Amino acid sequence: MSKRVQAKHKLDRRMGQNIWGRPKSPVNRREYGPGQHGQRRKGKMSDFGTQLRAKQKLKGYYGNITEKQFRRYYAEAIRLRGDSGENLVGLLERRLDAVVYRSKFVATPFAARQFVNHGHIRVNGVRVNIPSYLVKPDDVIEIKDSSKQLEIVVVASQLAERDVPDYIEVDHGKMTARMTRVPTLSEVPYPVQMEPNLVIEFYSR
Repeated sequence: MSKRVQAKHKLDRRMGQNIWGRPKSPVNRREYGPGQHGQRRKGKMSDFGTQLRAKQKLKGYYGNITEKQFRRYYAEAIRLRGDSGENLVGLLERRLDAVVYRSKFVATPFAARQFVNHGHIRVNGVRVNIPSYLVKPDDVIEIKDSSKQLEIVVVASQLAERDVPDYIEVDHGKMTARMTRVPTLSEVPYPVQMEPNLVIEFYSR
């Protein structure tokens, strides 16, 4: 199990952006960076710095995936045919915890990882408790019957701050979801601009 070892919104402050588009983000109150030097003017960032920042942002968005696991996604993305940046985003969106989050079964990527870890999710009728499990198009993801009335699920399904994307079909009455296709970068509803091609460049150095 991968464990988050830092406060969720530290990434928001460091990047100066509301990464998850949440109303509680500290960036909504203070757009400058953290610490006593946070309000200083920033110099021009190097190519390495820009690439590193893109990697930290994308990796952090999916619940601070470990470096080892994220590097494996990069290796698979460049192995697949087509644009490596698009492939990377497709792999990340196929993660079971990402699909649970996109389906509005829970409110945050962090909650989605914990929800899967605790065994509340079934894939094609089989209990799966591995957040990094890669969902295939047409797999049926469902919340197990005894978990459907949990407050975290009921509240998340009614959140107005985000919508379910077009590439996922959801029935909140039955608490089931299905990924219809692997999305392209332009289809993924990131609250901020993600630059997976810079991530590919970072690892390709």
